[in-house]
Amino acid sequence: MKALRIFILCFTAMVSSLSAAYAKEIVGYAEKTRIYPGELDVRTRVDTGARLASLHCECISPIIRDGEDWVSFTVTNFAGEKIRLEKKVHRIATIKRHFGETQERFVVELGLCLGSVYRETEVTLIDRAGLSYPMLIGRGFMGSDFLVDTAEKYINEPKCEIPLNK
Repeated sequence: MKALRIFILCFTAMVSSLSAAYAKEIVGYAEKTRIYPGELDVRTRVDTGARLASLHCECISPIIRDGEDWVSFTVTNFAGEKIRLEKKVHRIATIKRHFGETQERFVVELGLCLGSVYRETEVTLIDRAGLSYPMLIGRGFMGSDFLVDTAEKYINEPKCEIPLNK
């Protein structure tokens, strides 16, 4: 009887664990992400080792608007379409790079859609021209809502329901 109770407890825990895993969005190591404002789709590297998201931008220019720090920047999608955005600077981040060097980057808040998950999140702006993916998404965006299949890519198209005011 004791062995049966242990089996039932173990089985219940396993089923509960599996149902929690299936409730998560499954993404590959590379996906398309839709950026808001602008509804621009960019190729994205999903990086569980990174905390923040970063976005390749051109023409990153600080501006002052109504006495506040803003930044103007251009984003290009995989088809070569460009959009110019202006966002309020949320903060300046000091990023530790390879070999111990640090770099300061503007951080803005952007709406991102990955699969069916939409969130406004902090994104650092950087020239990623030498890298394969214009965007990198880290744990700050993913939270506990995703499982990453490292053997797959482009398995989950952006399909978010966006709040009306976005």
